[in-house]
Order: sequence, then C-alpha cells, then structure tokens
Amino acid sequence: MPDHSNFTLLIVDDNAANLYSLRSLISSHLHAAVIEADSGKQAIEIASERDDIDLIVLDIQMPEMDGFEAATLLKMRKKTRDIPIIFLTAAFKTEEFQQRGYDLGAADYLLKPIDDNQLINKLSTYFRLIEKERNLNRVLEQKVAERTEQLHLANQHLEKILNTMGEALLVLNREGGVTRTNPAALEMLGYNEDELIGMSIGDIFEEESDEQAKAFLGTWLEALIRTGALSAIEAAFITSTEKRIPILFSRTAINDNAGEVEEIICIAKNMSGYHKL
Repeated sequence: MPDHSNFTLLIVDDNAANLYSLRSLISSHLHAAVIEADSGKQAIEIASERDDIDLIVLDIQMPEMDGFEAATLLKMRKKTRDIPIIFLTAAFKTEEFQQRGYDLGAADYLLKPIDDNQLINKLSTYFRLIEKERNLNRVLEQKVAERTEQLHLANQHLEKILNTMGEALLVLNREGGVTRTNPAALEMLGYNEDELIGMSIGDIFEEESDEQAKAFLGTWLEALIRTGALSAIEAAFITSTEKRIPILFSRTAINDNAGEVEEIICIAKNMSGYHKL
C-alpha cells in the first residue's frame, strides 16, 4: 500500500453509506488521512478551518448546497482556492455538466458507479504531483533563504567597508539632499547622522572657485549627465562650526533605468596638512 500518510483527503457526500464506501475503498488502497463532510457547507467550514487539506473528493448532488455551489465558494476563498477538487456524480453525466465542473476549476470529474481502480489511481497521481510540488517549493525556499543570506552577508561586508573607510562618503538625491553618509563624514563635518541626513550639499560644501556654494548643483548634474563622474576636485567642507576643511572631492552619478541621474555618490579626502607643490 502506498504511503501517503502526510496527506489529508476530504470526502464530501450527503449519503452516509456513500461516505462509508468511499472511506473503506480509500483506506484499503491508500495510507492517507481521510476526513468526512456530509454537506457542502460543512466541507467549506472544514477546509477553511484546517491547514492540512490536500485534496477534496466532492459529490455534486446534495441538498441545500450542491457540489458546484460548494466548489464555487471554495475557489473564491484564498485559503482554499488552490486545493484540488475531484467531482463525483451519478446524476450529472453529460458533457455540459462535466465542462461546468472543469470551468469551476475541478482537477477531475468522475462518474458513479465509481471505478475503484480509476479513483485510486487518480488519487495516487494527485498525491504524487502534490508531493513533487512540495519538494520543489522546499528547494525554492532553500534557494531563496541561501540567496537572502548571501545578500545579507554582502550588505554587512559593504556596510563594514563604508563604516571603516577613511574618506568621507555622502550620497545625494538629484536635488542635492544628503540621503546617506558614513562615520568619516560625520567626524569631518562635526554633525551626527540625524542632523546631516536631509541637509543640502550646498550647506556643507564649496568649491574653491565658487563663492555661492548653493548655486552649483545644476552645473553638477549637467556635467554628471555628460561624463558620469567628476574626480579630483579641490574644494572645502563647511563644518558645523563654520570651519573650512580642504578636501579632494569626487562625484559619481548613479542612473535609473531611464538613464536619468538618480543619486550622486560623493567621496572626499581630508587634505588638511597637505601643501601644493
């Protein structure tokens, strides 16, 4: 007997004798958990409350709520819509009804009297397919977890580099606002991170030839769009105490998918104590 002990099958029929016969047939050929429901309403309640229903064998001809109506409600609910449904019927045998069943999302449509071998083979096939899908999902989840861990380690490594580098780092949006920095920049400028984030670059930076430090961003963007980077610029940082610190400055543009400047990476080296030859 195939071992499907990790599967749970919900069988639905308003006739107690039919439920008994179906359970006995399944239990004698498949090692799987079987749960019974005697109405469409009860089937929906069971499937909605439990997390372990793998497959539903659903009779169509039932009072109050027939199998078609039950299947419609099951397919409408997020929790139950992906559970495969096999319809069983003794009354609705025409192609029109069979097509209706498949249109509702049925995995199969079987006629009574039940062909024992056909039903057992169908159930075994679906269990194998579900098991295959489970294994695939486990592999995918493992790969996602491994990739997430790799990205986490890479981000940690990058963060370590940024935090230990001796040069000041400022990341700007295209309006010139500071969006990210590093400890070297905070130390050089004399601000804490909360103070520096959101400040305009024009408030903390000036080029030697630029007396109006707040007016150069447009020129930056034009040059960055043309070249992608500007390096070895002699300039000065303006600290929180209004002190000027000479720096050697570089700027690099990061473009979005449309080729527009999205961010500007600025790196500055403290040139205090260095003298031009």
